[in-house]
Amino acid sequence: MASGSKAKFPPSADYPDLSKHNNWMSKCLTPEIYEKLRDKVTPNGYTLDEAIQTGVDNPGHPFIMTVGAVAGDEETYEVFADLLDPIISGRHGGYAKDAKHKTDINPENLKGGDNLDPNYVLSSRVRTGRSLRGYSLPPHCNRAERRAVEKIVVDGLDTLQGEFKGKYYPLSSMSEKEQDQLIEDHFLFDKPVSPLLLASGMARDWPDARGIWHNEAKNLLVWINEEDHTRVISMEKGGNMKAVFNRFCTGLQDIEKALNAKGVEFMWNEHLGFVLTCPSNLGTGLRAGVHVKLPKVSKDERFGNILEKLRLQKRGTGGVDTASTDGTFDISNSDRLGFSEVELVQKVVDGVDLLVQMEKKLEANESIDDLIPK
Repeated sequence: MASGSKAKFPPSADYPDLSKHNNWMSKCLTPEIYEKLRDKVTPNGYTLDEAIQTGVDNPGHPFIMTVGAVAGDEETYEVFADLLDPIISGRHGGYAKDAKHKTDINPENLKGGDNLDPNYVLSSRVRTGRSLRGYSLPPHCNRAERRAVEKIVVDGLDTLQGEFKGKYYPLSSMSEKEQDQLIEDHFLFDKPVSPLLLASGMARDWPDARGIWHNEAKNLLVWINEEDHTRVISMEKGGNMKAVFNRFCTGLQDIEKALNAKGVEFMWNEHLGFVLTCPSNLGTGLRAGVHVKLPKVSKDERFGNILEKLRLQKRGTGGVDTASTDGTFDISNSDRLGFSEVELVQKVVDGVDLLVQMEKKLEANESIDDLIPK
């Protein structure tokens, strides 16, 4: 039942103008769905209009097909399923309402990955997000919730020992020296400037209760209260993706055990896997990526099609809003949902290895026709 100012107007009068839009939300939202869902709210008070605001304010993106909707809490995906199910299906290539997601974070199941050529592969990383059950997500949480999430996660991280013993750096109170070091290490995340994130409400109260934790070796990081409650990142220079993934799996499991010991669990269900803010990250939430030099392959007119066949995506090394200027790309998996963590990292390992083989052939003025995936 509509309340407040909404009660004065029917949903048809409130329907957004999406005539110039090109995102998944605009493709899936209809006047009928809007009428059915406009006046519903989640148990935490999150509304449909809040969920779609980022897609209304941002009609499209020059490099990627954006989602155009975000979750404010775990229940968003149930209460607004009539819209989010088709968005999820579209973004993830036909994921059915009754599909079950699979999880595999056993690094022993990854084949190879320890010998990507470091003359081409400059760095390797694997990251994912995790959300704490019972707390609103960053687009909707209040200050108290955000601070509670920070305390719970930091208290859990403080119990880690051995290779995962580390330190937390809150954005609001770190010293200038600490800030300079985190910038030099490329660890620091800044206040969001992307219109997609700003329209989602993720920069509210910045930098309150945000921060970065890393272990002493600086190869396992946790971002707290950025786009998700947590982002866990394993990384190192060179092409040993196997070592990166092994650390990722072990670290993630240790973090989960530490939080479980404090009575906290991650948002997860058998249909959507791990529940995160953006529907594009559901399932594994995993992005395995390498910075790789491909100046010759990238000039081949088939490059985009090759990546699509390998289920990989490219961006510039400066992030999602950048293009490559020198033939060095950030290459990562396209998929998140419906595949296990091992399967996605395997696609990156095998695909990047093939791309480097192509680059070497082109350097030798040889044809790559026999290497093109069918």
